[in-house]
Amino acid sequence: MTELESEAMEAEFDTVAGWTEEAVRALGPGHAIPAGCRGSGSEGALRWLADRLELHPGSRVLDAGAGVGGPAGWLAAERGVRPVCAEPMEAAAQASRRLFGLRSVVATGQRLPFADRSFDAAECLGVLCTTSDKAGVLAELRRVLDDGGRLGLLVFVADAPLPPPLPEGNEFPSEVETRALLAAAGFELRDAADADLADSPPEWTEAADAVDAEIERRHGHDPRFQQAREQSGRVGRLLGEGGLRAWLAVAVAR
Repeated sequence: MTELESEAMEAEFDTVAGWTEEAVRALGPGHAIPAGCRGSGSEGALRWLADRLELHPGSRVLDAGAGVGGPAGWLAAERGVRPVCAEPMEAAAQASRRLFGLRSVVATGQRLPFADRSFDAAECLGVLCTTSDKAGVLAELRRVLDDGGRLGLLVFVADAPLPPPLPEGNEFPSEVETRALLAAAGFELRDAADADLADSPPEWTEAADAVDAEIERRHGHDPRFQQAREQSGRVGRLLGEGGLRAWLAVAVAR
């Protein structure tokens, strides 16, 4: 996530992040990656991106808008890299450190505290639709990537007007707009595909559902829980109806 633009988004991405860490600690470490990836990629989507990022042990990898660190934790376990996480929400950044032992800084996508060309690869999952400054996020990612570095994206795109009620604060780009933004920021698109966010193995879904149930047991009475559930439910409805698509892309820094 970048600069969050609504109270509902703050509840979803900050408050619930802390609750997610709490629930994972109660249920066990095997729940961490599935719960941490919910909303930012299925196992199949993460593998599709990782296969095209040309990672190897020792690759310098950034996860921008890392949330609680699920995708970065998956990369660490599957590809032998140690991603650095940048995340504007303090509770989420702390969760990525505590659950996965990842290096994590509190920072927005438009102001990354890294030198030019610090990374060989970066991922940015479910982030662009949370900010109106999409060009600023992509320009900053280009700055911190080395020439020839690869960027993996998961973007929720809308190619036509969406029916209400809409999630608060989101601004969903079209695929055409996203392609143009990438080119303007200095990226060359190499591969793209629609993601099936339901293609995780059953044990992932079961673990993530268990964490959701534990969060509801502990905090279901909290208005912020209802607010976050409504927010995520609206996104889920739009995906289910086909108004939104989960679009995967890998681009190279020119």
